[in-house]
Amino acid sequence: MTPRIFLLSPASTGGERARLVFNPAARFDLAQRLRTREGVMLGEVFSFLSGLYFRGKLQYALSFARPPAGVDGVLVITPSRGLLPPWERTTLNTLGAFAKVPIDLREPRYTKPLLRDTRALATALEPHPEAEVVLLGSIASGKYLELLSGTLGDRLRFPSAFVGRGDMSRGGLLLRSVASGRELDYVPVAGAARHGQRPPRLMPQPGILRRAMQGLQGRARKGP
Repeated sequence: MTPRIFLLSPASTGGERARLVFNPAARFDLAQRLRTREGVMLGEVFSFLSGLYFRGKLQYALSFARPPAGVDGVLVITPSRGLLPPWERTTLNTLGAFAKVPIDLREPRYTKPLLRDTRALATALEPHPEAEVVLLGSIASGKYLELLSGTLGDRLRFPSAFVGRGDMSRGGLLLRSVASGRELDYVPVAGAARHGQRPPRLMPQPGILRRAMQGLQGRARKGP
């Protein structure tokens, strides 16, 4: 089977849920653990901040990644630390540093670490010319693709079903794919249509988010 690595776009560190985490009076479990030296796994933090979309991306990537030996199968794009595996420990200080750096191609604090780690990934994949790198993130703008495609070239792909969908729809689609055990189709970034008509709405599936969270919590307990 084709070796495959997934790159996940980050969760927003400036939304309502992020404000809950940064509130000094926060007493819920995740906020308390973020304030310890051990911290919380990055995937768990971003899943809380983003909700359905990041949970869908993470669950999907963990289910279908097939990396070559010695290469992480799932990597998360961060605002200021390049690519990190989802089990990387994250503290409130780290999250605060992320919040200060915009995801902007004009921002070197974002672009330099990401280019460094993308080049390192490309080097690690040189013995595996058939390996693919799939972006689970925004394809309509260039804030990820412009940087990644210049280094990864023809390896870089994205799910064709993402075209025309918003974040919540993508997250729901990914969770449905995990539940059915069927991977989406991927297309190369080069020359692909990134914009299109909005597809029909997904049919509701009660409990799909709860089941996804149970799966993530089980993996969090096991670690990498």
